[in-house]
Amino acid sequence: MRLRDFKVLTFDCYGTLIDWETGMIDALRPLVARRRPPPPRDAILEAHARHESAQQRWTPTMRYRDLLAVVHKRLAEAWDVSIPWADSVAYGSSIADWPAFSDSAVALNYLKSHFKLVILSNVDNESFAASNRRLGVEFDAVFTAEDIGSYKPNPRNFEYMLEKLAARGIAKGAILHVAESLFHDHGPANQAGLASCWIHRRHAQGGFGATMNPGATPRHDFRFTSMAELVAAHSAEAGG
Repeated sequence: MRLRDFKVLTFDCYGTLIDWETGMIDALRPLVARRRPPPPRDAILEAHARHESAQQRWTPTMRYRDLLAVVHKRLAEAWDVSIPWADSVAYGSSIADWPAFSDSAVALNYLKSHFKLVILSNVDNESFAASNRRLGVEFDAVFTAEDIGSYKPNPRNFEYMLEKLAARGIAKGAILHVAESLFHDHGPANQAGLASCWIHRRHAQGGFGATMNPGATPRHDFRFTSMAELVAAHSAEAGG
């Protein structure tokens, strides 16, 4: 199997293209500063993952920015910190400030010349529009949790995407799903019968950070530690 065998790359965004963990940690600083002692970085991210995943199960149609406000409230309660609701709303709005990984925009612009590019993200449309400006590329399609009414890893999200792409004449075998999260993306991609590429951004830290532990590691057809490595591999296949 080669990267050049595919015609469409479908991407998770947050954790793969946007450095959501840095964005979360920066936006949570005012809350974390009130917790004594402050939890370590990975403990914050793991607590966030637990509350986010639970909230997504209970309120699958809630916009992501609104859902993050509830996650912020749950974190404050768990840490015995009293906060005004306005602080939680501000946290939900912080998505627009989350930075892109340094290699994302350059990689996407290279890949745009060789593939159709599609987003499948657990986000709302307004928040993604802000992130898209940081990525500097026009995607051929954007499918969000707000569009679908559920959050990954619900298989509905992949079913929706595949139905919409099939209507455009794109067969499943032409698609490579590119993502960091084993829990949100590679597991359901396996169930959907999609080839997948793991962008293992957390290779140096270990653990799962802001995503839930998937248990058994899902199958993946390619593994790179960055988008830059993916581009280099494609370039090598094409003879430089």
